[in-house]
Amino acid sequence: MSGIICIDGVVGAGKTTLGEIIAREFAMEFFREPVDENPLLDKFYYDQRRYSFPLQVYFLNKRFRMLKQASQLSGCVMDRSIYGDVIFAKLLMQGGNMSSEEFALYEELLYNMLEHVSRPRLMIYLDITTDNAIARIRERGRAYEQIVPRQYWEALNLHYNAYFKHYNFSDLLTIDVNQLDWRKSKEDLQYVLTLIENKLTLATIQS
Repeated sequence: MSGIICIDGVVGAGKTTLGEIIAREFAMEFFREPVDENPLLDKFYYDQRRYSFPLQVYFLNKRFRMLKQASQLSGCVMDRSIYGDVIFAKLLMQGGNMSSEEFALYEELLYNMLEHVSRPRLMIYLDITTDNAIARIRERGRAYEQIVPRQYWEALNLHYNAYFKHYNFSDLLTIDVNQLDWRKSKEDLQYVLTLIENKLTLATIQS
């Protein structure tokens, strides 16, 4: 299967696990989100005002590099992408943790980069309630995520929903994942894979 498939959604939605499965099922390369090796992420959660702008630039740079690498492949799956990054930056700016000048610079960098990368073949948005996302975050147990107040996750989820209602960079598949657990249920996994295959087939016919 050719092209870039991007998976996005609020923290805890299940992007990484699903991305690994899709890559395996469709024999595609998987690009994991640059989280574990990120030297700024832990600092950011403890001091958002200080680290918001450098963290967003870090992610922007890494995701741009990934998209350049992905363009050289016949097909790949990306755990989050450059397209949804602006959701975090806008939330941080509105919350007073990033200045309007920093946000304007970030946006300029983002849209300059988007002029030089291929659009995804498909964007998959994992829609989940804040309560369910928080439950999964607690289950995952990353220490720096546990200190984040509910208000932040709630606001982030609202921004995600608003962004993907108007997303138009590529074909979009929105999946309600609140009642799904593809880690434990073969039926849930097959349901999601069928949705993706059908969407990709339809996109191919229409193109």
